[in-house]
Amino acid sequence: MARLTARLAPAALALCSALLLSGCGRGATTESVGAPAAPALGAPKGEADEKPAVDLGFPGFATKNTTRVGASDPVAIAAGVARSTFPGLTPQSRPDAVAIVDRRDWRTALAASVLMSPPVRAPLLFADGSSKLPEASATALEALDPKGSEAAGGAEVIRLGSVPRPAGRRSTDIAARDPFAAARALDAFQAAARGKTTDRVIVVSADEPAYAAPAAAYAAKSGDPILFTRRDTLPPATRAALKTHQQPKIYVLGPSRVIGAAVTRELRKLGTVKRIGGADPVRNAIEFASFTETDFGWGVVDPGHGLVFARADADPATAAAAAPLSASGTYGPLLLLSGKDTVDPPLTEYLEGIQPGYRTDPVRGVYNHGWLVGDARAMTPTLQARLDTLLEIMLETTDQTP
Repeated sequence: MARLTARLAPAALALCSALLLSGCGRGATTESVGAPAAPALGAPKGEADEKPAVDLGFPGFATKNTTRVGASDPVAIAAGVARSTFPGLTPQSRPDAVAIVDRRDWRTALAASVLMSPPVRAPLLFADGSSKLPEASATALEALDPKGSEAAGGAEVIRLGSVPRPAGRRSTDIAARDPFAAARALDAFQAAARGKTTDRVIVVSADEPAYAAPAAAYAAKSGDPILFTRRDTLPPATRAALKTHQQPKIYVLGPSRVIGAAVTRELRKLGTVKRIGGADPVRNAIEFASFTETDFGWGVVDPGHGLVFARADADPATAAAAAPLSASGTYGPLLLLSGKDTVDPPLTEYLEGIQPGYRTDPVRGVYNHGWLVGDARAMTPTLQARLDTLLEIMLETTDQTP
């Protein structure tokens, strides 16, 4: 399934100081609202910019309860996310491995999110076909400087499909003829790395990326694999993968109009089936974030969590690019928005239901934090401010009505 290729380690690797959340190298479109040049901090009055908060990137970069990965395409988003989860500035903050996948293959990228889970812990970077890596990805790889994953046979880079082979890096290749076979191969790779298969599998639509997107965050956190299906037909590669799990718990993500009854009937022959789905991508993501059953699911129905926000109509590869944010730091599900200016009513209701509160001292409270994935054209600063308010810890008042 996979072959390991040894490469000589480079003599030295240069860190790129330009790769931050709001900038991932020349040629990458990465906008952090109102953040041109850095301000002259500590300069005498009159020499510094009159609007230091704008120059620092606030509120477009961050507010008290939100942080933005201010890029506009999955290549730059993946690079920024990888650097935020693995700063690479100390031995402890370097990943063991990095996965590389073609940005046009969102299905393989989504399935590859599982590699961010233990024991491999590989963030994702994107290639642009089989030519050299885009500058944002190449710069991120150099800065991340993966150490080599024992669970992946010592590989520093896991190549998925026909992507460039970085010079001087030990790599292992996972090749497949199509995304269904790629998801099966990734499932087998992860099982080999862990030393066992899981008894939980997520099945998502291969044709409706907005409904499949939330699975990436959970696979990155849990290590439960993602497999794909058509609406009315279960692909042979998916069927074969499920058989290796020996009657697992199969969680179907999406409503019946996305994954039909004919498929769930076939799935019941291979394991127990539970559908988690909402009427639209926004509600679907909320249902998945809320769901819990024994040892599966986020179960985010109370305060004190990390959350990741993206547009439902974003490039399908965005969910995979953002997945490491859900598997480190404040760990949290991916939630979706349908527009750039307002929070959808179902999402507002959900966030109000898990909003933190305190009665005497906020220091003793719990907190929610949100990552926004996308630039100002995807999610405006006004939207960010609205989310910030919904995430804020609030003073709880006692109803005095007799």
